This record gives sequence, structure tokens and C-alpha cells, in this order.
Amino acid sequence: MRFCGIDEAGRGPLAGALMIAGVILHQPIEGLNDSKKLSEKKREALFESIITHSTYHIARFDSDQIDTLGLSACLAAGLREIMEVIGEAEYLYDGNSTFGVSGLTTLVKADATVPEVSAASILAKVTRDREMVKLAVLYPEYGFEGHKGYGTAAHVEAIRKYGHCPLHRKSFKLKSLQTSLF
Repeated sequence: MRFCGIDEAGRGPLAGALMIAGVILHQPIEGLNDSKKLSEKKREALFESIITHSTYHIARFDSDQIDTLGLSACLAAGLREIMEVIGEAEYLYDGNSTFGVSGLTTLVKADATVPEVSAASILAKVTRDREMVKLAVLYPEYGFEGHKGYGTAAHVEAIRKYGHCPLHRKSFKLKSLQTSLF
């Protein structure tokens, strides 16, 4: 049976989409690891190799969907979407929750130990990062090309100064601002 690793990027940012990737590798790829442990240059190089040598699918949920459905519901929908598109396989998701989706197992830190999950981690992160860099052109005052929507001091200061933009997640609260983003 085929084996599909799944991981996501964009769970915790204040702005931008959630990306969930599922990957079945057709051959071993050297250098795979948790995307957070790799340089941007290394992730970009591995991204091309992964898409060339795998079957994969990336589910995307924008900030409006996250606000409307909730993060957990988006994660569950993304897992189901990947399983529907990929088809029959054994599925392993990085983490400790299936979000109520049956037919997959979980493993904490799988993104650092299981090549297919590492590959999914890289696809999700690179796809999300590339999108945030493109969107930074539309909203230059926020510096999305640098922090990718995460809650850095610079990003929080930009929110203080300029307010929110359509990329921000309304449902996320900032303790440092003592309020929700809206």
C-alpha cells in the first residue's frame, strides 16, 4: 500500500493562509527534514525535487475560512481533502490529533523523522511562504515578506500603526494589544 505523509504550515500566524500538504514519495530524496530546521534556500531546492518525484496535494484555507470555520475544522477539512485526492494509502499526520478524521495515524515530530512527512512539511511551508511574499506587494506596510504573517514585534507594531488588512485572521487575539485583531 502507498504511504502518504501529511503536515501543515500556517497554523499560528496572525495573517495569511493555512496550507496542508500530503506527499507520497516515488523515490528517496536526500536532505529532507522538518521545514523549520532547514534554510529557505534548502527548502526551495528540496521543493522542486519533491514535486518532481512525488504524488502530492496541497489544501489551502484563507483567513476568512479560518475565521468562519475555525482552525480545527479547516485542519479536518484539509486532511479529508488530501485523503480524497490522493486516494487509497496509509496516512500519517504530524502531531497528536486527527481532528476527528478517521483513516490516519499521528506521530509527534514525524516531520523530523519520516521522509514523507518532512516532504509535506516543506511543500506546505514553501507554498505558504511564496504566497506571503507575493501578498506583501499588496500590503507593503506590514512586512509580510519577512515574518510571513507570524506575530513578530514588527508585525504587531504594524498592526498598531495601520490596523488590520484583509489577510489578518479576525478570530486570533493578540495579548500584547489586549484585544482581538478587530
